[in-house]
Amino acid sequence: MLILASVAWPGLVAALVIGAGTGRLAGPPTGRGPRLAAGLVVLLALAAGAATLAGLVPGGTLAVPGREGFWLETAALMLAVYLAGCALGASLPRRA
Repeated sequence: MLILASVAWPGLVAALVIGAGTGRLAGPPTGRGPRLAAGLVVLLALAAGAATLAGLVPGGTLAVPGREGFWLETAALMLAVYLAGCALGASLPRRA
């Protein structure tokens, strides 16, 4: 994963900045529907992370080898950084 982060750091920085901007503009989710949608996105990120981590377990059934595994790991990492940026941007106080 460290090699992935060292290769994909420009994309990770971009995901963090775009997520922070999106979170800042959108703000925290209010109401039942947006909270359910935000929870669904977080569950999808956890599922992608779990599928990525399954490759670390010997004999993991969800291990994805080769180029597709690299794509999955990159997408899971960037989605997690994007969501962290969204949470960071949404938590910043707004000026009147």
